Amino acid sequence: MELDLGWLNVGASLTLVAAVVLLSVWLRLGVARGVVIAAARATAQLAVVGGVLIVVLQPEAALAWSWLWVVAMVGLATGVVRRRTQRLGPFRPSIASIAFAVVVPLAICLAVTFGLGVFDLAPTALVPVAGILLGNSLPTAVAAASRIEELLADERGQIDAMLALGFDGSSAIRPQVRKAIRAALIPQVERTSVVGLVALPGAMTGMILAGADPLDAVLAQLIVMFLILGGVAFTVTVVVLGTAHRATTTDGRVARPLHAPPPDSPFSRPRVRQFGRVRRWRRSATAGAGRNGGR
Repeated sequence: MELDLGWLNVGASLTLVAAVVLLSVWLRLGVARGVVIAAARATAQLAVVGGVLIVVLQPEAALAWSWLWVVAMVGLATGVVRRRTQRLGPFRPSIASIAFAVVVPLAICLAVTFGLGVFDLAPTALVPVAGILLGNSLPTAVAAASRIEELLADERGQIDAMLALGFDGSSAIRPQVRKAIRAALIPQVERTSVVGLVALPGAMTGMILAGADPLDAVLAQLIVMFLILGGVAFTVTVVVLGTAHRATTTDGRVARPLHAPPPDSPFSRPRVRQFGRVRRWRRSATAGAGRNGGR
């Protein structure tokens, strides 16, 4: 199947992106700049990657170049998750845990896909399959890490109550861990449940357009889809558990997120205002008593 595409086609596809930017400006959503930067970065990155893939994905190209590309993808994926979780501060998962969460499901996916002969081990299959799994795992992992941090801050009262009842740190935050994993997996589970009815997967569609038997395309898509679901679940679980582990101190307590000072902290703004009122009341009362005493 041959395609005759140009930059005019790409420009036409930017219509909806421009609509999003205008909508953001109109409603003051504050995402217009991010949308423009994301679109520009995607254009530049895909242009560079396309030029590299022309060389890497040649049928006569050495398979070692494709493996090197996969290793680079793993490194970039680990760095992206680490960088996107900077706001978690000390709760940010370690590089080792992120790399473990990325490498293990990818290795299983590649072993099943190529070891069982679903696809031939070739550059044209190795890089896309690895990219599909990593592309689905990254945003889910970042969302899961952010969610567990938010839960540790928002449900601090419940955590403190469980600690006061004698639970250790791991047990006290177990409900928040379950909620974070569940919330991160819901989009992927829903995406899997509506496949074929609402959305046609890209791998299956590409195989059919390339002339493959529809039944073979469906079976291959099922294998890839199940591997993606399991891989995403593994990555999310490891990242959330890693974040929760870093939030638990060695003496069994749970560290407090940076943006959630304790309610009785003198550094929280309501208490500062309250202390200010108390000080002003004391000064006025002392001054009043002095005046009364002078009379």
